[in-house]
Amino acid sequence: MNSTHDYSTLTCCCTLEWLDRNGTVKRTVRTKTGIVTLVRNEFRDLFITVASKETNQKLLLKGVVIHKKFASEGKATLKFSDLLVNLFLSNAPPTQLTMFLKALFVKMTNSLSSPKVPIRDKLLSVRDQSVQDVSPLSSKDVQRFKNSQSSQDDSKKRLREEESKGSQGSQKKICLQSLGKLTKEQQEVLDAVMSGANVFFTGSAGTGKSFLLQHLINSLRPDVTCATASTGSAACLIGGTTLHAFAGIGDGEATVERCLQLAKRPVSLQNWRKCKHLIIDEISMVESSYFQKLERIARELRSFEKPFGGIQLIVCGDFLQLPPVSKSKNKFCFMSEAWQSCHFSTFYLQEVHRQSDSNFVSILNSVRLGSLNDEMVETLRNTETQMIENKGVLATRLCCHTKEAKMINDSNLEKLSGESKTYEAVDEPSSASRTLDDCTPVESKLTLKIGAQVMLLKNVSVSQGLVNGARGVVARFEKGAPVVEFLCGASYTVKAEKWPVKTPNGGVVSRRQLPLRLAWAFSIHKSQGLTLDCVEMALEKTFEAGQAYVALSRAKSLESMRVINFNAKQVWADQDVLEFYRGIASDANRRDLMAPRKIGKSFAPQKKKVTKSFKHIPLVSIS
Repeated sequence: MNSTHDYSTLTCCCTLEWLDRNGTVKRTVRTKTGIVTLVRNEFRDLFITVASKETNQKLLLKGVVIHKKFASEGKATLKFSDLLVNLFLSNAPPTQLTMFLKALFVKMTNSLSSPKVPIRDKLLSVRDQSVQDVSPLSSKDVQRFKNSQSSQDDSKKRLREEESKGSQGSQKKICLQSLGKLTKEQQEVLDAVMSGANVFFTGSAGTGKSFLLQHLINSLRPDVTCATASTGSAACLIGGTTLHAFAGIGDGEATVERCLQLAKRPVSLQNWRKCKHLIIDEISMVESSYFQKLERIARELRSFEKPFGGIQLIVCGDFLQLPPVSKSKNKFCFMSEAWQSCHFSTFYLQEVHRQSDSNFVSILNSVRLGSLNDEMVETLRNTETQMIENKGVLATRLCCHTKEAKMINDSNLEKLSGESKTYEAVDEPSSASRTLDDCTPVESKLTLKIGAQVMLLKNVSVSQGLVNGARGVVARFEKGAPVVEFLCGASYTVKAEKWPVKTPNGGVVSRRQLPLRLAWAFSIHKSQGLTLDCVEMALEKTFEAGQAYVALSRAKSLESMRVINFNAKQVWADQDVLEFYRGIASDANRRDLMAPRKIGKSFAPQKKKVTKSFKHIPLVSIS
């Protein structure tokens, strides 16, 4: 049975332009919400229809030129040269737009091989000139497209020549893959988000939270979706901004009245009023009182008494990892009245993707909950004597403090002989350097020598293993660029990459720098979200609940890590967080394990009922 995908309809902003022979615009129609549909008539001719309250158009797909450079931002242009019409699409969910355009390419390409109806028969036809939606995109359609593409792609030169003509018959190289397939539990989260519910999804490290979050961002209309995170580095990973920058209330330490005054500044006020979907990543590091103030401000600025002024909240994070910086007893945002009022549908991701060893996953789950048995402690202690260095790549030491990591890196670089090379970042604009320091993983100035231990900070080639977190060593310099030999076996001449960062007013600032960082040492805080293939840690200086878990969960396997002087006392979990997760787990224990894990208002069920079954619930299971 062939899998099918229906990507023939898209809802977005549409602008239609009718031109004269000289290319001058004669008439323009704009609509904020238009339904764009790919259809065919009885003769199997393909059309695009645009339906809205402002217009209802049917455009023949002949001689059309498609510009999809900005599809990742929800924008595309279709130029119908034969009809002298331009169709501009914007504010479309990026994933849906991309797949719509791909379906369009496939259907157009496959229609070229379909038998044509003679013009005489069309003229003599007395049947109703109605149209119908095209059939869903099937695996057979995709295969026919690939075969057609392969047979006509005799050379890259010919391909470029055909594309420059802009004809319907030109074949373009397109990838028919989306971001990646969601698992069943991830799809449940996406369905809940698309239904309009407030959603909180959580799970242990490596369960695909960031991967899912990117899917969610690409499934919502960009102009009314604000992607934020509690830290600059996390915001950079999702292509968003920090929650503090979005909210416009600084660190939130002022009174509610003062915070309201700050939030009423034009840029912040516009952010709050246009936002329909607010995404917050790393929610565990958002302090309770700050979350409470955000909820009050949203209601005031939007003049609507629903929680957060009617904004849909999509929050993600693991409260058993690093906590917010706060001295308050009720520091976690799930303890606030604002959290309870949002009535989140809560989903717990269970399938671990980062580690494949079930024994290691079991140990990590126990570390996360702050409870290790003697066998697990012994297993971690045994890693101390492991030789994990290979191909000149030394293990990265994870440190509890950023200053300690910097000191180790600087001293080891100083010990290397030979000439050093310094690479300075290009910031646009230069006045944004401070913001870019906080929101990008790369430094404004990077100094390297031959033999320097480095870490790759961007996915360059997933198939080769050149991914974010890959470890290597600088082997030589060629034409001023460092050549790095990576542990995965790849040799790569590192080139500068660009990190764009969104500003609260909707603009973009960027930093261009080598995607490298010195990697003799790394702070545990900075390592969140990374997967390290050669890591060492000493945890005697841990000072926060969850810190040891974050460090240990960066490793791919027990064989690729080394723990120095491990002691079970270095591992603990916050009791308030455990109560919160017991509430989720207790609720899940009373329903089918594959059903969405949802909770109601209260995060703290009766302790007697929960304590009995806590060790047996799906909270620590692996699939």
